[in-house]
Amino acid sequence: MRARSAGRSLGAGGRRMADAVLFEFLHTEMVAELWAHDPDSGPGGQNMSLSVLEGMGFRVGQALGERLSRETLAYREELDILKFLCKDLWMAVFQKQMDSLRTNHQGTYVLQDNSFPLLIRMASGLQYLEEAPKFLAFTCGLLRGTLCTLGVKSLVTASVAALPACKFQVVIQKS
Repeated sequence: MRARSAGRSLGAGGRRMADAVLFEFLHTEMVAELWAHDPDSGPGGQNMSLSVLEGMGFRVGQALGERLSRETLAYREELDILKFLCKDLWMAVFQKQMDSLRTNHQGTYVLQDNSFPLLIRMASGLQYLEEAPKFLAFTCGLLRGTLCTLGVKSLVTASVAALPACKFQVVIQKS
């Protein structure tokens, strides 16, 4: 009851901020839980945890792709679909748009976020740079799941050169 009335008293901006904080907390806890229960701290165990996070993100991406694309016209071009990810999907999940979208016009796209919300809290030092990939796996799945729902088979990877910026590389797989 108390949480419900507190949610009602927040304005739309306050509710979005609360939603963002809750999403960040949930994401951080998912990552921590997968790494805490992983008996194998070697590369094989890490790959399994990354795969689980990516799978969770994929399913969420599928659901968001279904929900968000209902409100828009059907997308015909790959570039339009990637613009949808950068604007609409990113706004729905992170309350901001992606900073840039680049393509080689051969099925490879690079989406860049200069202040990725899930990396901002760890941006205080270089020692966290090696921890960044586990905080990006869910989002790679999110992008891949949304693309799958929109009829695009893809491979999504992420890289971080300097926190909190990151790049997501989307390679469209031709059938």
